[in-house]
Amino acid sequence: MFAQQHRPARIHRHRRIPGPRFQMHHIQVGRTLRRILNGRIVMNNVDPAVLLNTRLFPDMLPLTMQIVIAGDIARGGAARLAGRDVPAFDSGTATFGQLVDGLRHSIAFLETLTPEQFNGAEDRTVTWNTRSSSKSMQGTPYLFQHVLPNVYFHVSTAYGILRHVGLEIGKQDFLGKA
Repeated sequence: MFAQQHRPARIHRHRRIPGPRFQMHHIQVGRTLRRILNGRIVMNNVDPAVLLNTRLFPDMLPLTMQIVIAGDIARGGAARLAGRDVPAFDSGTATFGQLVDGLRHSIAFLETLTPEQFNGAEDRTVTWNTRSSSKSMQGTPYLFQHVLPNVYFHVSTAYGILRHVGLEIGKQDFLGKA
């Protein structure tokens, strides 16, 4: 939908800002969560509260936080590259319904960004705070070395958790072809 309506602005000679890509993965995660809520994905007797707190390994974040962080990074990355303020959304513990709503809010924000807002993003210095420090990068490395790898990591980890507990989803769900 967004990808068909808008062509992303160039970030570098042959690269483009992936606003539609951010949105695509939010939509796919949202669809998967809605399919779970509607009973179209078999949960194999997994309690939803347990599923939301499932981790692949004890030192990893649970499913809820994987989804929340993917949304935060996608929104924050796109906002910073577009020169906009980063919208803050509640990102505490959540139910499936609250996660779906959060993803809807993220998608709605991404849809407000226009290609023109990304003009010059490749040269824009982007600054953001982590838990322990403040970081700065130019737009192109920020996008390709920080934003995209982190979005893909957290979305992939969320799918890994869902598969780990036995949900009948796979690569086609991740790619939006299911």
